[in-house]
This record gives sequence, structure tokens and C-alpha cells, in this order.
Amino acid sequence: MQAEHYSKQVCLMSLNLPERRTNFVTLFDDTYNQPDCRAYYRMLRSLCYSNHAHAVPVFRRLLDDLCHKRGLRAPNVLDFASSYGIVSALVRHDVSAEAFLDRYEDPEFDNLTAEELIRRDAAWLADLPESYRGARFTGIDVAGNAVAYGHAIGLFDHAFDEDLEHAEPSKGLAETLSSIDLIIECGSVAHLMPAALERLLRATAGKRPWIVTSPVRGNERKAAFDLLRDHGLVVETLGRPFPHRRFDSLSEQARAIDIARAAGHDTSGFETTGHFYAQIYVARPPEDAAAVAG
Repeated sequence: MQAEHYSKQVCLMSLNLPERRTNFVTLFDDTYNQPDCRAYYRMLRSLCYSNHAHAVPVFRRLLDDLCHKRGLRAPNVLDFASSYGIVSALVRHDVSAEAFLDRYEDPEFDNLTAEELIRRDAAWLADLPESYRGARFTGIDVAGNAVAYGHAIGLFDHAFDEDLEHAEPSKGLAETLSSIDLIIECGSVAHLMPAALERLLRATAGKRPWIVTSPVRGNERKAAFDLLRDHGLVVETLGRPFPHRRFDSLSEQARAIDIARAAGHDTSGFETTGHFYAQIYVARPPEDAAAVAG
């Protein structure tokens, strides 16, 4: 399967990396499905990608609120378009985004095999405090190597290499989805993939999970919001827009400003400052919907 469908949006800046343009942001596939996570995480760090750093504290607050409202002791969390599992790591463990990515900058990692890095990462994560002891995390991505890595090091209790944009979930995935309490997605993929979102909503309908995503401004899709509402969910906007990544050129900035304005956003003080900006949305059943403080 091609990783392009679920690839995360990251910043190019001035690095000499392969690039493919879309109408919105730049996608990089060369590091997304390698046998281990080093190149991908080093790329995120080098390219100033910060969506997860801003979004994950909100994800954690929502998970706390969900557990309180529904009396959950061991929630089931789906990390959609999970790649190697950085978002699950930041939710599941007491570690900052900066500290997580700093780890892979260490030159001593350069000559390790993938198997050696798996053993090191698994041991490191096992020693980190768990923020939600007993919670179960599921990763799904079309990048088979990436999601398998997250499973091997213990970030995912279940991992699936499936393409919900083009196929129904397998029996195993469908069974796992039926127990999901919270769906998290960092980087707007769900908004760009209405067919996958529809399949997720159908497969998880029994539990009516909360769904939280952080699309780049201009990447939001009316089709996605309509689907969520059609399934009886209330869509709320949380907090203020936050930096996603820097623009790599003035032309990219101009294009992003045009796209954001066409979507109805005021770009002054946001995209005009030199960064893509993202916004967090949460979809919940009406009885659960309420503003999240902080």
C-alpha cells in the first residue's frame, strides 16, 4: 500500500528533500514507512513540525474528560494515521514532544540496526511513567512498517495496516473498532478522507466515541463535518489556532494564505507570520458536548 494517503503534513524549510506538492501542504513519503522511526522523527525535528506538541495536551484533557463523564477506568484509544506512534507515546506516557524527538538526535543511534533500536525503544518506554494505566491504544496506518514498529516497542496494543479509504475494515479491525472510546488524529487526514471517516463512524457506532482532529487551516472539509453531524455528533472548535510548521517559501505562504482565506479564516497574525496554522475540533454526542477548559 502507498503511505501517501495517510502521510503526515510536515514542513520543508530549506532542506534538500524530495517534495510533492498538493493544493495544501507538502507531503513526504520517503521516511514514512522505513523499518524504524529514526529518519522520520529526525525529519519532524529538522522541519519544525509542531502539531503534536500543541494538540496532544488537548487530546489528554479530552481523554480525562471522557473518562470522567463515562466512568471509564481503561479507555480504548484509536490513533488514526498513527505512523510510528509519536502521538500515542505522548498521550500514553509522561514525556514531552521535545524530549521524545531529542532522543533520536543522539549520534549513538546512527549505527544501530532496526532490531537493536526496537529493543532500546521498548526498554525506554517501559521505564516511562504511564499516564493512563490500563488504557489500550490501537494504531492504524497504511504504512505497514511504521505501525508494526509502534506495536513492537509497546506503543500499540493492537496495530493494523489497512486502508479504510478504499476498503472496509478487516474482521479483526472491525472487532477492535467496536470497543473504541476515543479517536485521535493529528494532522487533518480525516478531513481529507471522507470515505475512511464514514467507515470509522459506522464501525464505532456502538460506543459513540469522541473524535478529535487537528487539521491545518484550509484543509478542513465540509464533507467531514457533515458526516460527523449526520452520525449525530456535535462538532466543537477548541482553543485558538496554533503553529503547524513554517513555510518553506514566500510562494508557499501566499498559496496557504489564499487557501485559508477561501475557507473563511482571518490570516492576519496567523499565516501572515510565516507559519501554517492548525485548529483542533472535537466531535461528540450531544449529551457529552461541552467546552473544555484550558
